[in-house]
Amino acid sequence: MQNNARIDLRLSLEQKESLERAAHLGGYRSLSEFIISASEQVAASILDDKLQVELSKADAAVFCSTLLSDIQPNEVLKASIEKSAILFQWKRK
Repeated sequence: MQNNARIDLRLSLEQKESLERAAHLGGYRSLSEFIISASEQVAASILDDKLQVELSKADAAVFCSTLLSDIQPNEVLKASIEKSAILFQWKRK
C-alpha cells in the first residue's frame, strides 16, 4: 500500500495555462510535478525563515541570561573551547 495523499485545486483557465507553460519551459514531466516542486521550495523557505526567528529569540534569551549571570565555565565548556581553538586555529592569549 502506498503512502500517497491527494489534493484538489480549483484554478482559473489563465492560471492553469500559465502554470502549464512554466512547467513545460522548466522541463518538468507534468503540471503536478511542477506544482509539487514549486510548492515544496516555497514551503521550505517559509519554514526555514520561521524556524530561524524562533531559534533566534530563544538563543537571544539564553545568551542574555548567561551574560548577566556570574557563572564560571565548567570543565566541559573549557574543553570544548580548547578543542574549537585547535580545530579553527584561533589565537589564544
